[in-house]
Amino acid sequence: MKINSFDALLRKANEIPRRRIAVVMAEDPPVLKAVERARKEGMIEAILFSKREELREVAEKTGISLQNYEVVDISSPQKAAHEAVRTVREGKCDMLMKGFIKTAEFLKAVLDKEVGLRTGRTLNLVSIFEIPNYDRLLMAADAGMIIAPTLQQKVDMINNCVEVAKSIGWENPLTGIISAVEVVNPDMPATVEAAILSKMCDRGQIKGTIVDGPFAIDNAVSVESAEHKHILSPVAGKADILIMPNIDVGNVFYKTLVFLAGAKVASTISGAAVPIVLTSRADTEDMKLYSIALSSIYAERR
Repeated sequence: MKINSFDALLRKANEIPRRRIAVVMAEDPPVLKAVERARKEGMIEAILFSKREELREVAEKTGISLQNYEVVDISSPQKAAHEAVRTVREGKCDMLMKGFIKTAEFLKAVLDKEVGLRTGRTLNLVSIFEIPNYDRLLMAADAGMIIAPTLQQKVDMINNCVEVAKSIGWENPLTGIISAVEVVNPDMPATVEAAILSKMCDRGQIKGTIVDGPFAIDNAVSVESAEHKHILSPVAGKADILIMPNIDVGNVFYKTLVFLAGAKVASTISGAAVPIVLTSRADTEDMKLYSIALSSIYAERR
């Protein structure tokens, strides 16, 4: 079944078997509340790696009972991250979630060459948006991890997005490579790489999707705009997946949709040994719940 709304995303996450999630430093009220909601709705069971006393205080203030959780008392965020990653690596949890810990410290444990969750693939943030008055969900990468992706990293980003897309029933997603313009300009490397990625797909080097570009954002998501500019492509105006040229564009796109357009968002990190829930500090409790749901579905497929 193709998931085309966040209500359907939540329903699907509730239908599949519970996933086990390792939460690093859960003593953050929005994180703990989202985890509790996911547990109550039947999505997950959780192990909380936290400073027990600080976690207890937050749980009491939010009215959450810790009797429903396994709590591992850890003295520092760094130790919590490494212990949670080790637990995931040993197969005791199906996914990992960032709580009240700096992203750099969290990812240091994830990317540890000896005990981390590397697979040899590029790790990137995959985000799905439900936008008011838009007729479908949109997926985009990357708003939070890869600063200036190389051509090979963009290939990995496409593959990671396609893997997530298929987990939510998007069997033949259309991928648009985004730039400032929709024509190849040798002075704009992003447009040249977009053309290369399109040809790589034509020749079977990228599978499971149709890739085309470059596209400006308007003619990637609006059929009317694409027709007005006489762009002939099966992807033009109909893109399901948007690959951004760099983190600046991706991050501005993400926050513009959320804060100005009122979009809902769910994100997961793809490319690691398991899905990783890494949400923004500014994301709401609901958005953290959506991200847990997406990661649960993705973990179940994997």
